[in-house]
Amino acid sequence: MNAIKGVPLMLTNKRLLLGSILVFVCGLVLGNMLPGIAHAQSAQRVFEIRTYTAPEGKLDALHARFRDHTLRIFQKHGMTSIGYFKPQDAPLSQNTLIYVLAHPSREAAKKAWADFQADPEWQKVSAESQVNGRIVTKVESVFADPADYSPMK
Repeated sequence: MNAIKGVPLMLTNKRLLLGSILVFVCGLVLGNMLPGIAHAQSAQRVFEIRTYTAPEGKLDALHARFRDHTLRIFQKHGMTSIGYFKPQDAPLSQNTLIYVLAHPSREAAKKAWADFQADPEWQKVSAESQVNGRIVTKVESVFADPADYSPMK
């Protein structure tokens, strides 16, 4: 146990690491990698930061599904891919995928996700990629607005 009463040190460290990763991802992607388009974007769009946890030994299959299918299907449903990231340090490097999407609004995101889930192509890809067991055990989603000082809006 650590200084936070009742919270195991490992869980606190994972939360701190995930928080650090999210700060890094937002700073890198939203600030440094895309400065040329920062001012051309609508101030009303919303970003979605998603973290997927894969079962042991399934992370490569998850990356393959994104690489070979998911990004294209996202695009088909108006979901803008900003970036996809692999943590550098264990244990997250062994089972975690983090990515950032942009949507025109929360309402548009809700509709896009519903359309994506109902897409027959996605349903087939999802089923085929899980023939040997699930490749995702946990999904975390955080919607975020850029800070007023963010280079990208």
